[in-house]
Parts: sequence; structure tokens; C-alpha cells
Amino acid sequence: MASHPKHGLVTVAQHIIEQQRNHPTATGQFSWLLSGITLATKIIESHVRRAGITNVLGETGESNVQGELVQKLDLIANETIMRCLGYRGNIGILVSEEEDEPRIIKNTSGSGNYVVLFDPLDGSSNIDVNVSIGTIFSILHKREDVWPSDGPEKHVLQPGIRQLAAGYVVYGSSTVLAYTTGDGVHMFTLNPDIGAFVLHQEGVIMPDVGKTYSINEAYRASFPQGIQDYLEWAKTDNYSQRYIGSLVADFHRTLLRGGVFLYPPTKKSPEGKLRLLYEANPMAFLAEQAGGAATDGQHRIMEKTPQHMHERTPLIIGSKSEVERVHQFLEKG
Repeated sequence: MASHPKHGLVTVAQHIIEQQRNHPTATGQFSWLLSGITLATKIIESHVRRAGITNVLGETGESNVQGELVQKLDLIANETIMRCLGYRGNIGILVSEEEDEPRIIKNTSGSGNYVVLFDPLDGSSNIDVNVSIGTIFSILHKREDVWPSDGPEKHVLQPGIRQLAAGYVVYGSSTVLAYTTGDGVHMFTLNPDIGAFVLHQEGVIMPDVGKTYSINEAYRASFPQGIQDYLEWAKTDNYSQRYIGSLVADFHRTLLRGGVFLYPPTKKSPEGKLRLLYEANPMAFLAEQAGGAATDGQHRIMEKTPQHMHERTPLIIGSKSEVERVHQFLEKG
């Protein structure tokens, strides 16, 4: 893993250009698309950083399609991404976790071949208490076998293995972008002096083992028996629990330090809680590209074919050996 570029600063845009020879998705068009995402996240970061002094904390009083209360920053983040990507001529469909339906981008050139799915502000319930939150994105190609009369959903409902790219931005003590186009995971830090994401780790590898687990144990009594047994075993084997309650932040720590993040089904949410398209698929792509694994407890996350836009899924993600260990307990339970 390269920690620092050899020849000065390397921005995201420069990195994509350098990767063009190695991956067919890393084209000039893709660089233009990704620049829209990085622009949006820099704007979101500025709102997050000044949230307490610009009156954007708290709820709007409305609920989103998930039935969750919408935070003011949720709305700002969603509209920021929609604006920044809506003018990219190569994007055909935008899909947000916050909205009922996909937004079709009217494109007179007919070159809008990309589908971008995103969770504009993951972990937004933590906004008011200044805990790390983030943005997650996933990029697909529109399907060639779909007619305009079929509607946009058929372009959207693709398994994770068809992702061209995925990534996240975590707004924490520093603002960090991690992304993959299927050629490893690369990490950038926002340099506020120049207003650009600068490469600081190339080819990130997740440790294969890590004695840390992340889970909301408040729901332990309603977890599957195998998960309960795993948690009991982990305590006796001196594992540590680290749980932030923001998927981006919990996954970021797991990516860098190893371990496992678990959001299993519960009696209240038997299908799981996390969204397959906006959260599980992009994180699974990143995990696998870093040498980790991601499943729903039975199947590889990226091989699941979504049936509807806001489908939920259980998620077990992290170091490969740690995910396999959880599976062993599930099989016995």
C-alpha cells in the first residue's frame, strides 16, 4: 500500500486519468461524473462544518420514503448532489435514498448512460451531536436491454457485481474520500487550503483479522441465535466492541483496522435495516476490493438481485476471516 504519492500532490481527477489505462470505466466521462460527486461532497462538508452556526441542525418535520424523520442537513445534502450531478450530461438517472422514485435526467445528446445511486447523508441522526457522518455512492451503466417504455427502475435494479464504481466520503476530524472502480480501493483527504481531495493511500488493504466487532447490542435479544452465540464467544476471546451508529464511520474504521460490522435481522426488521442499493452494495464493493468480504448471513451481498429500489438487507462486512467466523456461528445456530 502506497501511503504518499511520489511526485507531489495527486488529486482525484488526476488519479482517475492515471488509472485510465488499467480500467475501462476510468475514462474522461467517468472523471467528469466523479468530479460532480466530489464537488457536491465539498459543499456538503462546508455545511456540516458550520452546522451549529448556520441554523441547519434539527429536523424538517417531514418523513422520507423510509419513514424516517428528515434532518435539515439531509435535505441540503440531497439537493446538493442532485444539482451537482443533474447537469452532468453523461448521467441518465439519479436515485436517492431520500426520494420515492428515480430522477430521470433529460439529456438532449442522448449520452446519459450512467446511473448514480446515493445515500446523501448517512448517519444523519448523529448530526446534532457532532458524530462522524458521510455520503455513500454507487455507479452503474444503464442496461442495454431496457426500452424507454420499461421505465427507469429496470436500469436501477441491478446486482452489485455490475457496479462500475462505488465510494463514500466521511465527514470527521478530516474529510476523507474512498473509492473503487474495481482496481483496488484508493483514499483521499480533503485539503482545505487548495479545496481538493488529495491522494494519501493507494491500494488500501483491509487487515484479514481484527479483534473488533461493531453492532448495536441493544437489539441482541432479537438477533438470530447464531449472532447471539458469536457475540458471547467474542467477549470470551477478548474482542472489543466499537459502534458509532453511522455506517460510513463504522465501515471506515473496519476498512483501516480490520474486524467486522454486523447489522443482522431482528424481530422488528426481519429483512434487515440497511438499504441494499445505497449502503450495502457500495460498501461490499469496497470491502471486496480491499480483500474483505460482505454477506447477508447467507449470500454474497453483491450477487443479490434487488426487487425494489428501497430494498433492505442484513449485512455482515469486514475482514474475510472475521466474516467467515460469524458464518460458522450462524451455521451452528
